[in-house]
Amino acid sequence: MPLAMIGRVNTIIFPAKGPLIISTFPAFFTFTDIPDTIFRCKNTTLFNRKIVIKQDMDNTKQNTNSTTSVSAMGRQLSAHPRYYTFLVGYLVCLSALGSFVNDMYSPALPAMVKFFHCSVPTGQMGLTMGMTGLGLGQIILGPVSDHYGRRPVLMVSLSLFIVSAIVSVFSPTIHTFNLCRLFQGMGASGGYFLARTIPADVYSGRPLARLMALIGAINGIAPASAPVIGGVTADQWGWKGVFVVLAVFAAIILALSPGLKESLAESKRSSGSILRSFGGYRHLLGNYRFMVHVCFKGAALGLLFAYISSAPFILQTHYGLSQTSYGFVIGFNSLFVVSGSMLALRFHPLKKAAVTGAGLLAAGVAAQAIALWHVHSLWLFEACMCVSLLGLGLIFSTTNTLAMNEGRQHAGEASAVLGVAGYAVGAVVSPLVGMGDILHSTAIVFVALTVITGVFALLTRHIAPDLDT
Repeated sequence: MPLAMIGRVNTIIFPAKGPLIISTFPAFFTFTDIPDTIFRCKNTTLFNRKIVIKQDMDNTKQNTNSTTSVSAMGRQLSAHPRYYTFLVGYLVCLSALGSFVNDMYSPALPAMVKFFHCSVPTGQMGLTMGMTGLGLGQIILGPVSDHYGRRPVLMVSLSLFIVSAIVSVFSPTIHTFNLCRLFQGMGASGGYFLARTIPADVYSGRPLARLMALIGAINGIAPASAPVIGGVTADQWGWKGVFVVLAVFAAIILALSPGLKESLAESKRSSGSILRSFGGYRHLLGNYRFMVHVCFKGAALGLLFAYISSAPFILQTHYGLSQTSYGFVIGFNSLFVVSGSMLALRFHPLKKAAVTGAGLLAAGVAAQAIALWHVHSLWLFEACMCVSLLGLGLIFSTTNTLAMNEGRQHAGEASAVLGVAGYAVGAVVSPLVGMGDILHSTAIVFVALTVITGVFALLTRHIAPDLDT
């Protein structure tokens, strides 16, 4: 009699007595006694045995669970490959909003200091408050997104940003404005950390590295274009126009949010009370590899924020550039961050890109410190910054990927810790570069952060690579 079997053999059990059992997956069957028949299965010949084909209930259950654990975004990516293009574009916009929070209004800082009749460090506190909000928002929203999903957090955070940006336009004092900046940072933090979290929900390993590098490379347009847009806007409509443009940009992202599918399946969300969702921080903070990648990224990002804080006063006040010219110079410099992000994937293992980036950063900053202290040349300042920013691009793309790959089981919290590290350092160093002679203070801060970055580069070098291919 014929044997009907659909599927693949999963398990063969040879009992001491009784029939031979073949378990299949997926399950379906007809089974009969087949005497005096020879079967071959994986080079094993079976003679004169009763064969019973048994449905494998455990594997069927496992198959059902794996289906329900796929998120709406995962199903959309499988069914419609072109959705990947929309996903990349949308994540770039989310990440760009975090960059725009500081980069876009930095050209207007000198004008705002005059408008509010405040000191330079007080004016720079707006950068600090924005970074504080970005950090604080990520700490809170990371676990919340692991509990409720990514989309609700995104919509609430974007709404908060829009409202606080509009309110800041009517600020009567610099202190009111700086308070608005705190809420702007908290609102922008949702999109900023979700741009790292969502890829980790649907990808891992090299596919995750490719997506993160692609987002990082394209998102280099944000720091490149933000100062240009901010400088032109501030020249035409003053600093208030900058925040109107930011509110409109966030409103566009919010309007497009229905097209973004949920990336975190319900079966993968944290259960129990919302407070239990914060327990992932304890696990991540005890993960040595994860924390090395985080601290490496944090020190490097802190140096970028020191550059963003000092550049308007060095390029505009010291070297006499207009707000528009300043925007074009900063935009050109940012292209080197893009280049670094694109080059990172050429390294095998991936961690070599970050170590190489730290070497470039050390060379650029060493020359920059000497230039700021003794030479006072715009062209030399630019040349040194371009080398440093190329190194930072290599570091950012690599450390983002390695940290998220290591902490992807708690993706929301992992992204929050990764983001907070840089903004915590940035919030501290931003006012420091404005103390005393800004050229000298900037040189000191640059050197100190480069030394810290070098320490974590050495630690990364001695960690076994987790992305070899």
